[in-house]
Amino acid sequence: MSHHYSGPDFRFPHGDARLDFTDLYAFPKPGEAGKSILIMNVHPSAGENPPGATTTEPFAPEALYELKIDTDDDGVADIAYRVRFSAFERGAQAAILYRVDGRQTAGTGDGGRVIVEGAPVSIGREARVIEAGDIRFFAGWRSDPFFCDVEGAKNNFQFTNDDFFADKDVCSIVLEVPNSALGAKEVRLWARTLTLGDGGGWVQVERGARPAQAVVLVEERDAYLGGEPADDERFLDGFAHALEHTGGYTPAEAKRVAGTLLPDVMPYDPTRPASFPDNGRTLTDDAFDWFMRVLTNGRVTGDSVGPHGDLLREFPYVGPPHRSRSTKAPHKTTATQNQK
Repeated sequence: MSHHYSGPDFRFPHGDARLDFTDLYAFPKPGEAGKSILIMNVHPSAGENPPGATTTEPFAPEALYELKIDTDDDGVADIAYRVRFSAFERGAQAAILYRVDGRQTAGTGDGGRVIVEGAPVSIGREARVIEAGDIRFFAGWRSDPFFCDVEGAKNNFQFTNDDFFADKDVCSIVLEVPNSALGAKEVRLWARTLTLGDGGGWVQVERGARPAQAVVLVEERDAYLGGEPADDERFLDGFAHALEHTGGYTPAEAKRVAGTLLPDVMPYDPTRPASFPDNGRTLTDDAFDWFMRVLTNGRVTGDSVGPHGDLLREFPYVGPPHRSRSTKAPHKTTATQNQK
């Protein structure tokens, strides 16, 4: 569920778990109203089809991971934070964080202004945090904060209170930024992953903001995952058809509800408390229960599974991984910072 296993038949995009975007979170920094926390999670530690553990390599060096920010509500990004990773060698990996503004943001290039270079990726339980001026950055394995009774959802919503994700991990990219860096009082957020295509250019293979709908409601999966929020109206009829079938909505009501789910972006006003789905998303918001109510037209109200107890009260907020993937002492990396 969530965006986990958003490829065909509950697989991963291009069959690569490292490209699988799972969840997006945005909330004001606790105790400091002038800053926000943005979290993009990818790479589930366990697959669904086929079942079993995924690769221990955190991020794909041939991929691009992006947080997109639309400041004028037109479905086109005006600001982006891009992250690229080095090859995973001798049990270690390093990240480069870029910021992109203006026309370049809407493209698929890998350039931008370097904010942090050589940031070590966290492989074990220790969170290796980099500070660059008024920005903090983290990338690495973490405990998956998403909570959901997956087997119950697959079994016609016959829930048994079994949280499939309670012992699972993901790879997190976490940013702490001043609200002024977001460019507006209220913005629209989404995340995406891209990989190098056969011709050498970047190809978008995953994107989204709202949990679960890309897995459950999408009929034209490749087109949707490769699309942009500005063009999401083309998926309205497909969403409405799925809602009619699952929730028993009338055609008119199904279309109205589908319109509340598209475009696939997350509204976020950092001056207000975060609460999904109206404003951002905290790590304890029960987004899956909300989606179940929408999907079933109120017939199913929740799965009785709650937030995880291993969340942190400080940056990076996502709990330490259940399993350490550090097999050797990592070689030293030196992060460089651009504070302007």
